[in-house]
This record gives sequence, C-alpha cells and structure tokens, in this order.
Amino acid sequence: MNPSPTPHSAAPRTPAGRWSDSLFMRACRREPVERTPVWLMRQAGRYLPEYRAVRGRVGFMELCKTPSLAAEVMLATVDRLGVDAAIIFSDLLPILEPMGMDLEFAAGEGPVIHNPVREAADVARVHELSSLDSLSYVFDCVRATRAGLDDSLPVIGFAGAPFTLAGYCIEGGTSKSWLHTKSLMYRSPSAWHDLMDRLARAVSAYLVAQLDAGAQVVQVFDSWVGCLCPDDYRRYVLPHSRLAMAAAAARAPVIHFATGNPALLPLLAEAGGTVIGVDWRIGLDEAWKAIGHDRAIQGNLDPAVLLGNRDTVRQRTLDVLAAAGGRPGHIFNLGHGVHPQTPVENVLELIAAVKG
Repeated sequence: MNPSPTPHSAAPRTPAGRWSDSLFMRACRREPVERTPVWLMRQAGRYLPEYRAVRGRVGFMELCKTPSLAAEVMLATVDRLGVDAAIIFSDLLPILEPMGMDLEFAAGEGPVIHNPVREAADVARVHELSSLDSLSYVFDCVRATRAGLDDSLPVIGFAGAPFTLAGYCIEGGTSKSWLHTKSLMYRSPSAWHDLMDRLARAVSAYLVAQLDAGAQVVQVFDSWVGCLCPDDYRRYVLPHSRLAMAAAAARAPVIHFATGNPALLPLLAEAGGTVIGVDWRIGLDEAWKAIGHDRAIQGNLDPAVLLGNRDTVRQRTLDVLAAAGGRPGHIFNLGHGVHPQTPVENVLELIAAVKG
C-alpha cells in the first residue's frame, strides 16, 4: 500500500461566504452571470512595480516561503487590478523538495534541479510525499490570503500537473524539446508510470490540503504537456492527471490548464476538470466545442497582445468575449502568464474592457 501524507495542521474548512455567489464561482458552475469574471495567471509578477520593490528585498523562494509576505503581495495586486479572484503567490516546484529533488531558483536561469532523474533506477530517489509538514508555508499562505481578502472574492490554490512536474525532475529545468523526458517515457514505461504515480498522489494530497486551508478553487497547470501527441497523452499522462485531480474535484471546482497543443483539449476534459483552461492557439469558440459545452472554459487572450497599444488590447479582449458568445461558464484569462515587460496600464485596460 502506498503511504498517504500525514495530517497537516489545518484550520477548520472555510464556511461558505459571499464568495460562493461570486461571479467567478457562478461561472465555474456554468450559471448565468451579469458579466464575465476575470483574473490573470501570474497576476502578481515582475510587471508590477510594487512586486519588483518586494523582490528587491527578498529572493523568490524566500518570498514564497514567507506566508505573510506572499499574501501581502497578492492582496495588493488584487486591490490594484480589481480582478475577481486571488490565486495564492507560490510556485509549481516547491512540492518537489520534500520528494528528494535538490531545487534552486538560480538568478537569470529560472528553476534548476541539481539531481535530475535520467534513468529508470533514478526514480527510486523520488520519495513518496508521506508528510505535508514541510509545505506548511503554502497552506499558511492560503490562510493568510483568505483572511486578508474580501469574502466576496474566492481564493485559488494550485499545483503543477504530474507531467509538468516529471519534466522538471527529468530535465533538471525547462527545455525546448523535452528529449530527456520523452526518452525515459519511451525507453522505460514502467519507471515512467511509477514516477507519475508518485507525483499524482503528491499533487492530489497537496490540492486537498489547500482546500482544507481555505481555498475555494484549485488550478492544475500542465505547462509543458503540449509537447506530446494525443496518443502519448492518453497512454502516458491521462490516468495520472485524472488521479491528481479526482479528490479535489469531489470537493471544489478544479481548473485544468494546459498549453501548447489544442489537439489535446478533448483529452484534457476526459482527464478531468470543472473548468478547462485554454491558450491562444485556438479560438475560444472552437476550443469550447472540442471540450464540450458541459464544461466551463477559461481563457484565452495571447499575453503578448498586452505588449501592444491600448486600443489593440481592448479590441482583442472584446474579440475573446465575442467568441464566448455570452454562453454561461466563461472565465476571462490570458492563455498563459503576464509577461514581465507588460505595461501595467495595458493590464488595467484589459480588465476595464472585460468589466465593460
């Protein structure tokens, strides 16, 4: 029997507040709303001078591991932008540290894992996440964000999907081709599924713990799965993603987001998710047909549009809203995170356009 994480120190589950009837939560349930809710991936980031000021004092991981500061950054961002939900300030990869990965956020390089998994035998070095205690700072961040946020707005927790986490474990960082990842997947399918099972169980427990700490919704990011063809997604990924999301989905809405390959959308919906997040590589209306109109959808403005002029930002935002056709169940977002060089006024223009 695989070990389950030990109980963590958790506050009582947040009772339903005004957030339950918020635009965001109603859209997750595909209920009619007065206007489309909007939030942004990477909404607290380097494009904001307030965020850069904080980062001038502390490193990225120190910020992530200081719950009061992480919550402060997100709460200030929500106030500045006027978005309809607050995603916790954290990262996809800290979950890998208690699983045995030597993680560093190197200046100018992004995340680096110094002991990557390259061979089948290396999978044994990836520990089961038998305890969540070392991740308590994430749950404390959820609590602090929930406590500081108006109760009309929901808090979104998140985790990386098993494939994306596996890719980081194997490559040792980001990659353009993901050749080490695919090599292990094709050469050693048994070891691959062992690794993905470990990651899926960890993600499942991690998401549920965030809900226990006071999140109302969780999002699963499969940032790199677009490198796969549909057949490989079904064979090597789908069952693990389904396991990762199932327990949280029984409790709260789950947003399942992937980028890079619109051909995967029907399979993403099959794997699970109350809401399916899509990127800009497919029209929103076409994506919704592929997913099925029995699901809510999130997206899908190209974040690079925000580097243009404000008239372009407004028109392209209205184009996405038009593609949704007024159908219940649309949450406006970008097709990926805000680019660091984005002018703040363009982000504010987008939000104003959505709000009408």
